[in-house]
Amino acid sequence: MKTSFEVLIGLRYLRARRRNGFISFISLISIVGICLGVAALIIVLSVMNGFQKEIRGRILGVASHVEISSYDGRLSNWPAIASIAAKQPHVKETAPFVSAQGLMSYGGNVRGVMVRGVDPTQENRVVEIGHDMVAGKLSGLKPGGFGILLGVELARQLGVNVGDKVTLITPQGNITPAGMMPRLKQFTVVGVFKVDMYEYDATLAMIDLHDAQVLFRMGDKVSGVRLKLDDAMQAPLVKEQVASQLPQDTLTTDWTDTNANYFRAVQVEKRMMFIILTLIVAVATFNLVSTLVMVVTDKQADIAILRTLGASPASIMKIFVIQGSVAGVAGTLAGVGFGLLIASNLNVIVPVIEKIVGAKLIPSQVYLIDYLPSDIQSGDVTAITLISLVLALLATLYPSWRAARTQPAEALRYE
Repeated sequence: MKTSFEVLIGLRYLRARRRNGFISFISLISIVGICLGVAALIIVLSVMNGFQKEIRGRILGVASHVEISSYDGRLSNWPAIASIAAKQPHVKETAPFVSAQGLMSYGGNVRGVMVRGVDPTQENRVVEIGHDMVAGKLSGLKPGGFGILLGVELARQLGVNVGDKVTLITPQGNITPAGMMPRLKQFTVVGVFKVDMYEYDATLAMIDLHDAQVLFRMGDKVSGVRLKLDDAMQAPLVKEQVASQLPQDTLTTDWTDTNANYFRAVQVEKRMMFIILTLIVAVATFNLVSTLVMVVTDKQADIAILRTLGASPASIMKIFVIQGSVAGVAGTLAGVGFGLLIASNLNVIVPVIEKIVGAKLIPSQVYLIDYLPSDIQSGDVTAITLISLVLALLATLYPSWRAARTQPAEALRYE
């Protein structure tokens, strides 16, 4: 019966009356503030999770899980090294590669490129670039054919199509009577790929492994061996296992090393955004303090009457804890629902906003991808919900304690 009585009064105090309408308005503002803070947390963290997941997937679609190379960039005994690596747990496939930089020209356009020499058959097993072809096929690269695959943005910048011939200028020069002259080689564009990551689409060019060895004077050497794992998250462990089996003059790295700064930056940004937006939720929840203090002041006579009728200080405290907690729970649940609704429909909302403002909100040249991905993780939503509820409960304690200490005689002296 006491519980019903305390809940009844606590809920009744939430409803507006002409005499305390302003207090109820402040309470409504607190609920809206909690709702928006919780929703903002869920949306921002979902976007950052989605961004990290999407970029990681695209990086692993082009980059290797683990890479074995040498300190001088020329790996001579690579077949034996590939055989050793293939025997390690979690290693599914291996593929050799040659990597170098150069300049590519077509007509009057010149662009810097990262040239990667690959064996089409083996390369298709370690990366997914064969599935990202806009035109042509990865198998179009033939030894001695001097064909080349270009990223879609690189092809656009040069103004080339499949079948056009481009000139590749390599850093290694030829010594002539006139001095050092750059080496030039003409390649035929046999395909265009799009991995939806600007860094690769605008700079990567792929040629056959044998052609790369000839062009960069590698002989039978390669730049390294790429490994594909059954679980990319095991890359650091596999790297250590492989490195312990290889000669000391080899260098073993994994995708977390290659992109370490990027992923650390994302993690730091995620933590900072979580802290900043949690402070917004905290400000909104502690607005409940001022609301409840005003309610306690306004209800001094009511509290005194309840005390004279036999209500204990604990019961008085429960009334105001219930009032504040209901407001906190309402704001939190509304925020969770609103946040999940927005986060799960960003792929619809953002294009509408872009159409209204007439501009691209997420340019791929700056943000690597051109849309807002979203990955709602239950752990983040649970943590946000619990933090908001705990803050709302803490906000009710002081006003409720103050109400419980009200002395009936003092409160009714001037009534």
